[in-house]
Amino acid sequence: ITLIICYVHQTPADLLGEINNKVKLTCKHTIKSYDTILWYQRSPGNPSLKLVGFTSYTSIQTVENSFQGSFKVSGDGEKEAFLHMLKLRHPENTGDYFCASEAYFGTGTKLTVLESNRTISPPTVTVLPPSKKEKNKKTLVCVASRFYPDHVSVSWQIDGDNITDGVATDSAARLEGEHYSITSRLRVPLKTWLTQGKKFNCTVSFFNGNETVYRSDWVAGVKGCLAEKYLKITNAAKLTYAVLIAKSSFYGAFVVFLVCSRKDF
Repeated sequence: ITLIICYVHQTPADLLGEINNKVKLTCKHTIKSYDTILWYQRSPGNPSLKLVGFTSYTSIQTVENSFQGSFKVSGDGEKEAFLHMLKLRHPENTGDYFCASEAYFGTGTKLTVLESNRTISPPTVTVLPPSKKEKNKKTLVCVASRFYPDHVSVSWQIDGDNITDGVATDSAARLEGEHYSITSRLRVPLKTWLTQGKKFNCTVSFFNGNETVYRSDWVAGVKGCLAEKYLKITNAAKLTYAVLIAKSSFYGAFVVFLVCSRKDF
């Protein structure tokens, strides 16, 4: 059993804010004899972190020059500190924010500053069955589309059990016009897809500013006689292919025999 100790706790995990609003992030740590909490910003599409500011002890609060006027830090660097965004702007303040104490980071806050002409919209979810051309493995595709903003995560279930093996999800949602979309794929063995009664479900969680809501869709594996028919077709195709290979080999050997016989004459 592996015991994971979390020294830094950051809230909230998701946050939506309107232009010109104020928001506050909270960070707590339980590291003994450490007196500093730092705040970082990561802009969309940029993997690097920028230091926003930090709080040390109970009286030192510093904001970097490039963030002054828009941000404020407060609190106690030995226990709990806050990052205040004084006047939200789009797109400057949209991004991920992390607090850190010593070498430990919080889990982050995803903040989206909502555009004034956009409406919060949950995703439409569709699961596409695998192609009939796939043989040994089958790929199911989950498409979540027409949502805003991009506060989503995707998970797969087979017969109600969460599945992570064989899952590949886009690293980030794509902006298409005024809405986002994201795609996830699940690869399963042919036998799993053809097992009677199997239910393949894709669930997309979406944060709407107040709560996380869920949208899902599912498809069922090929059942009963359809599965048997599919297997018969597959086996027949394999048998036909094997016969063709055998015939080709026999024909090749016969040609070689004729050539060698003529040489003898």
